[in-house]
Amino acid sequence: MGWDKFQNRTVSPVAIVNSLRRGAAARNSQLLVTLQGMTLHELNTLPKQQLKEELFRCCGSSAWVNQMLPFFPADDLVELLEDAEEQWYKCDEDDWKEAFGHHPKIGDVESLAKKFSTTAQWASGEQSGVSTASNETIQALAKGNIDYQKKFGYIFIVCASGKSAEEMLELLQARLKNEPGEEIEIAAEEQNKITKLRIEKLLE
Repeated sequence: MGWDKFQNRTVSPVAIVNSLRRGAAARNSQLLVTLQGMTLHELNTLPKQQLKEELFRCCGSSAWVNQMLPFFPADDLVELLEDAEEQWYKCDEDDWKEAFGHHPKIGDVESLAKKFSTTAQWASGEQSGVSTASNETIQALAKGNIDYQKKFGYIFIVCASGKSAEEMLELLQARLKNEPGEEIEIAAEEQNKITKLRIEKLLE
């Protein structure tokens, strides 16, 4: 059950937390796919369509994926990460928003096994701080996600790895004060961090 289903219903905080924690536990179940790491050589030698699919898991922007194809075969990971960042900032705002749309909302663990199944293992690990959050923090994140999307027109994007739910909430509330032009740049930088982390995970 994602945040959207909570909006128009009276649901107790305990029910919300239980739903989130059940979803977090499902990370280790058959509902979530296992993304196997590969070597750079294996990535370099993938058929074009499969390479595009792997890149799309790292960043859900079609333009970015297509712009990355000429950089394969890549010589090394450092160069690949540099190319990934350079091509990301050559994308426009619509491309950025397409990538944002391929993330679940912070804490929306139910959708990890459904809409976002191809990146479920990565996304659930990135958001692992939510599974131990207090009822109060969960409720505040739910409200903040709704307010953010209403103001900016896309979901709250943050590189959540290593962050607690309380830290993510603090960032969300601070960024809600931003002007749209400023916030899209911040969100794009967070996506850039996520993309590079996922490329590294892909090659673990």
